[in-house]
Amino acid sequence: MAKVELKQPIIDEIKSLLDGAVSVTAVKYIGLTVEQDTQLRKQLREAGVTYKVFKNTLIKRAAEGTDFAQLDEVLEGPTAIAVSKDDAAAAARIIKKFAKDAPVLELKAAVAEGTYYDSKAVLALADIPSREELLSRLCGSLQSPVTNFARVLKQVAEKNEEPAA
Repeated sequence: MAKVELKQPIIDEIKSLLDGAVSVTAVKYIGLTVEQDTQLRKQLREAGVTYKVFKNTLIKRAAEGTDFAQLDEVLEGPTAIAVSKDDAAAAARIIKKFAKDAPVLELKAAVAEGTYYDSKAVLALADIPSREELLSRLCGSLQSPVTNFARVLKQVAEKNEEPAA
């Protein structure tokens, strides 16, 4: 069996992983302990992010013709990819937070919603709150004036109910 035939199923797996993805984050993972890697994978999986290690050439081949081909220049040396199909900043957010305790973990670059982000821009992308957090902030902002208005109306009503002496 030719080498190409052996590699094709892996390329197909990567293509299916990239299909419908909103972001792909390239990560340098060398130096992580097995325990740290396991914890990182668990956190990413809980956030709906797929984290895998593939050969760089296979990732490049699978990404040909897609927005994710922009990552070709950083696919050198040991690289893992974190693929998110829901939240474009989820992988970057989790990896940045995890890297505080594991400084050997390094964000190389990302493509989120068709836009390429270098390592510095990925750190900025990681600071974007999740959709749920943004929605809760919005609800809090909308609820605050209404709550204050209701409180004022209640005080006015209580003042008007006081018996005359």
